[in-house]
Amino acid sequence: MISAGDFRNGVTFEMDGQVMQVVEFQHVKPGKGAAFVRTKMKNVITGAVVETSFNPTAKFEEATIERKSMEYSYSDGNLYYFMDPESYELIPIDESLLGDSFKFVKENMVCVVMSYKGKVFAVEPPNFVELVVTQTDPGFAGNTATNATKPATVETGAEVKVPLFISEGDKIKIDTRSGEYLERAKG
Repeated sequence: MISAGDFRNGVTFEMDGQVMQVVEFQHVKPGKGAAFVRTKMKNVITGAVVETSFNPTAKFEEATIERKSMEYSYSDGNLYYFMDPESYELIPIDESLLGDSFKFVKENMVCVVMSYKGKVFAVEPPNFVELVVTQTDPGFAGNTATNATKPATVETGAEVKVPLFISEGDKIKIDTRSGEYLERAKG
């Protein structure tokens, strides 16, 4: 059990059958009346953010979220299969749980599969990936005076804005959290 007075950023707990994670908290002691804890929390399953105040003595069941590194193997329709590196078991995960940043993941990449009480609710891709540009317009010499960009399609089919000097066949590094081009990859 955890009390609201013990809340810290990142703490996960169960409230009304939902798994919540503390995003921000503030202990408030007004001049008059009882102290309270103002909390901004996120539902880890749905992603909804809620702001609520609690009595510091309010008790909640602590929620343990399991984070397991698994290798993305292949997709079959709406199911994406991830392999457990210890048991070599393939686990199917529905496309709806993958999130927008999964478009940068290719086969054999290791992702973090998050679950609560055995139920998978999210897949976190690596923060940075290196992908080959499969299609982009050619850049023109002398067009580099400004930070001009052009669209490029990478090997997973995702589209990224890249600088004009990037051409087809180049390997680029992408931040999967923002979907932004970072740099030309070495090698």
